[in-house]
Amino acid sequence: MTGKQGRQWRSMGKGLVLGTLLTSFMILVYCFSSQQIHLDSPEVPVPHSCAHRPSHLKHTTNSSQKVSGQSCLPKMDIMFLKTHKTASSTFINILFRFGEKHRLKFAFPDSRNDFFYPNLFERKQVKDYRPGMCFNMICNHMRFNTPELAKLLPADTTYITILRDPAELFESSFHYFGRLVPFTWKIQGEDKLTEFLLDPQSYFDAESYNSHYLKNLLFFDFGQDNTLDPGDPQVDEGIRSISDRFHLVMLVEYFEESLLLLKDALCWEMDDLLFFKLNVRKGSTVSKLTAELRAKALEWNAIDWKLYQHFNQTFWKKVDAYGRQRMANDVAELKKRNKRMASICIEGGHAVEAGSILETDMQPWQPIGSNSIMGYNLKKNVDKAHLKLCRKMLMPEIQYLSELGVNLWITKLWGYVRDIINW
Repeated sequence: MTGKQGRQWRSMGKGLVLGTLLTSFMILVYCFSSQQIHLDSPEVPVPHSCAHRPSHLKHTTNSSQKVSGQSCLPKMDIMFLKTHKTASSTFINILFRFGEKHRLKFAFPDSRNDFFYPNLFERKQVKDYRPGMCFNMICNHMRFNTPELAKLLPADTTYITILRDPAELFESSFHYFGRLVPFTWKIQGEDKLTEFLLDPQSYFDAESYNSHYLKNLLFFDFGQDNTLDPGDPQVDEGIRSISDRFHLVMLVEYFEESLLLLKDALCWEMDDLLFFKLNVRKGSTVSKLTAELRAKALEWNAIDWKLYQHFNQTFWKKVDAYGRQRMANDVAELKKRNKRMASICIEGGHAVEAGSILETDMQPWQPIGSNSIMGYNLKKNVDKAHLKLCRKMLMPEIQYLSELGVNLWITKLWGYVRDIINW
């Protein structure tokens, strides 16, 4: 048997093992994690807000109020739709820290780090949920479902999400989730991404397990049909419904600008926006899309491209309202503060490969078959004034959720399965 044949047989063997493990795992999940919450009892109104607002809470004057000289209290009730491969793990770290700072009530999933994605969100998926309970913030991965969220969160909740250029998102999603989509196993060659984009219809199966990860993933996360024809009227209706529901749609490519729009909308402080980029990929694993492949990726994800173009326009209208020069000044200030925090917190001042991360609590979750996600080492001898903040800013999502008291037994079980697969 030649070396090439051996690799092919090994690849097929791993695919069969993966399929068997995934099937067994999902059966196990649905057998043991179904929640016995009955929602046929009389509905209890959602409280207006359960935010803890001590009398000494600082009033803030944001940019839109400077003219009138008015001040405001920071908004506490927030729904963040955590879309996939959009720097959402970086943003959720900001939300976790803000929530802890103000002792907010999170609506967390039970037993895993998402709300049983890719199923549509239901209230019963929230840990310890009972009708009439009060929650300030929900921010874990879910497939958006407006009616269920409206029965969970206060009426004046601010809805926020984030988008990314669909071609870049597709490349990232293919790398991260490709091995979990069975129809990709039959793609020949080393560069499966290119082979797929050259003729996606010959590989794609809308009914295949996890197929949503590789076609219009953003639209799917919003609870919409990702397999529609881009010209179908339902696409425009879906985009309108998203626009009507969400108060702010941020863009990955303009992350600092997005955070400053958030600050302005929610009356937060500049220090609430501090961040380090989490879940950064090692540069050598990123496929640089040629102009031809980028065009094909956008054509394949035409609904997401339509969605992105719509909110790109609304984004810059908000920037204009904020003020271009003010935005430039504030972006510079935010970058300055983040750079200062990096010098205080991060050993070496930059992200490192997974194998170089010394503390288990700082090691990020890795995709199947790869250790491509980088992380950070906490700087030695950080002063007491910054130690807690540094650790929180550097902590990956899974570990942070555990620290916040979320039971992640299903996620951890899947982690063990993943480790077996990555032999």
